Amino acid sequence: MDWFYRTETPDERKEPKTPAVTEAPLTVGEVSSLIEDLLDDRRLQDIRVLGEVTNYKHHSRGHRYFSLSEKGGGSTAAIIRCVMWRTDADRLVFVPEDGMEVVVTGSVRVYAPSGAYQVQVKRMTRGGLGEKYLLVEQWKKELAAEGCFAAERKRPLPAFPARVGVVTSETGAVIHDIRIVIARRFPVEIVISPTAVQGEEAHTDIALAITRVASHVDVVIVARGGGSFEDLFAFNHPDVVRAIAACPVPVVSAIGHEVDVTLADLAADIRAPTPSAAAELVVPDRRDLRVALGELRCQLGGALLARVARAQKDVADLRDRLRPQRFCRKIGEKRQATADLSERLERAFVTRIERDRLVLAEMRTALEGRSPRAVLARGYCVAEKGGTVVRSAGALHKDDHLSLHFYDGRGGVVVERVDHDGNL
Repeated sequence: MDWFYRTETPDERKEPKTPAVTEAPLTVGEVSSLIEDLLDDRRLQDIRVLGEVTNYKHHSRGHRYFSLSEKGGGSTAAIIRCVMWRTDADRLVFVPEDGMEVVVTGSVRVYAPSGAYQVQVKRMTRGGLGEKYLLVEQWKKELAAEGCFAAERKRPLPAFPARVGVVTSETGAVIHDIRIVIARRFPVEIVISPTAVQGEEAHTDIALAITRVASHVDVVIVARGGGSFEDLFAFNHPDVVRAIAACPVPVVSAIGHEVDVTLADLAADIRAPTPSAAAELVVPDRRDLRVALGELRCQLGGALLARVARAQKDVADLRDRLRPQRFCRKIGEKRQATADLSERLERAFVTRIERDRLVLAEMRTALEGRSPRAVLARGYCVAEKGGTVVRSAGALHKDDHLSLHFYDGRGGVVVERVDHDGNL
C-alpha cells in the first residue's frame, strides 16, 4: 500500500477529501524527513524521561545503547529506545544496569535506517535522585565561587605528623583499616573524632567533628566506606565543604570508592581513593626511612673519609712547607733579593743626585748671568731716591739726596744741578 502525507486545515479535518490519484507517492527517505521535522517540536527537545533500563549495551567504542520501559509495567509496558554517545557517556558517574531506574535528559530523534524513533540522551541520573543531583550541582557552583575548591589554597601534608585526626564512624571498618596501616608504617597518635556518616543530619555531625579535632592534630583524614550516591550525600553538603576549607591543618579525604567523587573530595587538600590509601599518604613508611637513612649513612661515611684524606694531604703539604731546610733556602733567597734591591736603590740614588747637581749648576750659571750684581761689576751703579730707583733725570731736583749702589757697596750723594740731557 502506498502512503501519502499532506497537511490539512481544520475545515478539511471535518470533511476529509479523497487524495488525488494523480499525486506522486513519497519516498521512504522523504517520509523519514517529514517524521524528523515533526520530531523537531520543542516539546520533544531537552525532555526528561523516567524509566527502567532494559537491554543495556556498552559498545566497544564507548556508546551506550538501551531502552527505557515503564517500571512495573509488565509485558505491556511502553518501551523507548535510547542512545547515549561516547562524548556524553564519558561524563556518567555510575554504571547503568538492567532494571535500574534512571532519569534521562535528551531529545527524540528518528533513526532513518530502521525507521524507528529513539531518545538521544545527553545526561543520566539515578531515578529518585535527580533532584539531589541538581542540588549538588548548585552547591558546587556556589562553593566554587567562594573559593572552596581553589587550587592555590591546597596545602602539602606534613612530613612527620605527631598526631593524626580521623573523622569517621567509630564502629565501621574504616577506622580499623587506618589503625592497621599507620601502625605498620609509622606509629603515631591517632585522635578519633566520631561522627555519623549517613543520614539526614549527618552533615552537621561531620562538620562539627572536623572543627572539634582540627586544633589538636597535624593532619585530618575524613573517611567513609563505599556506598551509593544517597549514602554519600552528606559529604556534598556545604557545611562539610566549608568545614574542610576552613580547617587550619591539611585534610585528606577518603570517601567512598575511587569512582565516587563528592564535593568534600574537591575541597580537601588531597584526595585518596580509599581510607587505607589515606593512611599511607599521611605517614611515611619506616622501612623506606630506614633505607634512606642507610643511604645517608653511607654518603656521610664516604664524605667523611674523603674529608679526612684531603686533611691528611693538607697536613703533609704544610709539613713539607715548614721544614727548616726549606725555611733556610727561602730566607737565603729573600736575603739575596734584598741585597740586590739595596744595591739597585743605591745606584739609582747616586745617579739621581749627580743628575740633580748638574741641573742645579746650570740653573746657578743662568741665574748668575742674569744677576744685577754682574751688571754693577762692569762699572754701573743704581741710584735710589727715598728707597725708589731713579730711572730718569726728570725725577731729580737740586739738593736731592741719592743713594748709589755699586757691586761691592753703596754711597750717598747730593744733587747739585740737573741737566736734562742726562748729565749731572
